[in-house]
Amino acid sequence: MVQRPLTVLQVLPALESGGVEQGVLEIGAELVQRGHRSIIISAGGYLAETLKGGGSEHYTWPIGAKSPWTLGLVLRLRRFLSEQQVDILHAHSRVPAWVAWLAWWSMPESIRPRFVTTVHGLYSVNRYSRIMTWGEKVITVSERARQYVLENYPEVRLEQLIVIPWGVDPELYPYGYQPSREWLARWERDYPQLQGKKILTLPGRLTRLKGHQDFIELIGRLRERGCPVHGLIVGGEDPRRQRYADEIRRQISHEGLQGAVTFTGHRSDLREIYAISDLVLSLSKKPESFGRTVLEALSLGVPVIGYDHGGVGEVLGQLFPEGRVPVANLSILSEQVIQFIKAPPKVPKQRCYTLQRMLAQTLQCYRTLCGFTL
Repeated sequence: MVQRPLTVLQVLPALESGGVEQGVLEIGAELVQRGHRSIIISAGGYLAETLKGGGSEHYTWPIGAKSPWTLGLVLRLRRFLSEQQVDILHAHSRVPAWVAWLAWWSMPESIRPRFVTTVHGLYSVNRYSRIMTWGEKVITVSERARQYVLENYPEVRLEQLIVIPWGVDPELYPYGYQPSREWLARWERDYPQLQGKKILTLPGRLTRLKGHQDFIELIGRLRERGCPVHGLIVGGEDPRRQRYADEIRRQISHEGLQGAVTFTGHRSDLREIYAISDLVLSLSKKPESFGRTVLEALSLGVPVIGYDHGGVGEVLGQLFPEGRVPVANLSILSEQVIQFIKAPPKVPKQRCYTLQRMLAQTLQCYRTLCGFTL
């Protein structure tokens, strides 16, 4: 078996906050730590410097732009793959995957890298989304995502598919973690309106996917019943979705909740925010393929309530079944939150969704394709 360092190129739209982006960083850092070469192509963002700090190389290309001009990157990428002698080409999103596949397919087989895709979402079913099933290996981040592929793309062979759930590092998200005194002092100074309140946190960027409308309605219902709660919406605003952010703020104003809901914007200290929260919520009405924020909070021992579908329902079902509620049922959701506030449940320690397991399985996938010892 050949033994030499691998060169792995991952492509994704950008390096803003998010579970996909964090996972790409973690894979890159693990490759570097094991003596391999990690390259990422994206449009850049918050996490680009963190990526470089982990030893990966970053090239800033508009590879995720939904424009016909993006196809102009195909020839450039084909040259890049050849010049950099890339062994593994790993696509994490649809537009970058199309660019990657067209570049890869047009290369002579003798010098092609191996092509991997990861299904991170339960995408709309069409020819555009089909590209995520064209990897020589197709990674799905949950059993639910695997079922989505099998149900909607029957041409995919079983041996192509491999389930590799995201994981968390128990050293970064230790059970029972408490923030430092310095952090708590800054937090109390910046957010005095939270003092004496039960803190309910909804993490995630301001997109329709994340269930902000239900969260705001939940806060209103709880306040009407005399519950001393305060809602935290933790996540950055997408400039392309400014109308949605404005819509959410109008809803808060219309329901008279200006003093009961706080927007923190993008935060790099989400672990600390989870830790001071009484409850973390996951309320997307559209099923998600996984539920990384759910896993992070549970790893700390913080209770989570989420809609029982997709990857969120899968994770809760395995780790914290009492946190599952029917999708969009605000009455049951409200009652469950009140119950958790009155009698906070104990979250068991989780050991199945670990970062090290995810990284080992991903690098094993690369090894299987290339026949190299990692």
